[in-house]
Order: sequence, then C-alpha cells, then structure tokens
Amino acid sequence: VQLQASGGGSVQAGGSLRLSCAASGRTFNNWVMGWFRQAPGKEREFVAAIRRFGARTRSTDSVEGRFTISRDNAKNTVYLQMNSLKPEDTAVYYCAAGTYYSGTSDVTSPPLYDYWGQGTLVTVSS
Repeated sequence: VQLQASGGGSVQAGGSLRLSCAASGRTFNNWVMGWFRQAPGKEREFVAAIRRFGARTRSTDSVEGRFTISRDNAKNTVYLQMNSLKPEDTAVYYCAAGTYYSGTSDVTSPPLYDYWGQGTLVTVSS
C-alpha cells in the first residue's frame, strides 16, 4: 500500500485548501482513512477520519465545522477540505490508512493505522 498526499501550500488566514491522498491497493473501500497533523515542536494529532464507504466520519473539535473529510472509492482517494483556516492549523498533514479495524476501533488513535503517506505542508499566515 502506498499513500501519496498532495494539496498543501501557503494561504492566508480565512482561506481554504483541499488536501488529497491517493492510495494504491485493491481493497481501499474497506479501509478507514485518516488525516493527522504535526506542528513544529508538537506531537502528531488526529484531525479527521472516515470509515469505509464514507458512512461515518469523525473530526477533532478544533476543526469541526471548518474541515470536511470525504472519500471517492472509485478513485482510491480521500480528501480533506479545509475552510476558514487559522494560523494554528499550520502543520505537516499526513494521511493514513487502517486496513484492519472494527466498528469499535478508535479512529483517532495512530496505532490503528498501518500505512502513512509522506506528509504535505500547510502554512497559514495571519
């Protein structure tokens, strides 16, 4: 499995970006996909996740109402639409795939994810 994240860049506060993560693998439909981020000097933190077929999503409180995760199973791609960006959203964003999970799995937990993309930098200026 390989994950290729793209779409990062520099934007002013209040702006928008859409991150994409293209995945290889024939069973993408069955994976939980997540976005995490890591700001300089901070630990990696959960941003959002979407279960297979997109039936259920979850986002961390700090991005709720501003970020939307979605997936296109026909394209093996997961997206993170980021609106109303704030300087505190500045970080390297990573997509991740969890290929073995159950309905009770904690989708916010990094150990659930067994494949990670290379990261894409998002910089938000005030």
